[in-house]
Amino acid sequence: MSEGAKTTQLQIRVSAAEKTAIQWAARRAGMDMSSFVLGRLLPRLGSRFQELTSACAAEVGGRFALAELNSFLSGLAAGDLRDAVLTAPAARLPAIQANYLAAMVEYACARLGSGVPDWAGRIAPLASPVFGSELESLRLYLLTHSPPPFRRRNIFIDSSIGARV
Repeated sequence: MSEGAKTTQLQIRVSAAEKTAIQWAARRAGMDMSSFVLGRLLPRLGSRFQELTSACAAEVGGRFALAELNSFLSGLAAGDLRDAVLTAPAARLPAIQANYLAAMVEYACARLGSGVPDWAGRIAPLASPVFGSELESLRLYLLTHSPPPFRRRNIFIDSSIGARV
């Protein structure tokens, strides 16, 4: 959700004890009450992106986490995508997963006409090709049908952001 100018107000009724608890929690988080409550109710897209990239780093092989990241990226509008991927992943990813991530972000940005974040360009392409299938008979097909951001990174697949295998 893109953060724009705040032009409206929302009021909620809470008890004195609840208000004190919210004030205390916000202070402990180093935030004002509005930012604290909004952050809890409407998590920032960048935080979700960081969570998903951390899951990619934690999962052996990262296939399920990459699929979840794919779903996240494919559901974003251009402004939301820009906000979500603005900051480079904090997690240390293996080279293959880092390149999948960068290619997915580049593909999503191209699809929505959004600028690619600088951090994606700093991820070095893979030295050896990686194919989405072990079948030798599919390699020529994958070489010719992989989306450009994946081909540039030496990854040869048949599906991309928003697609399912």
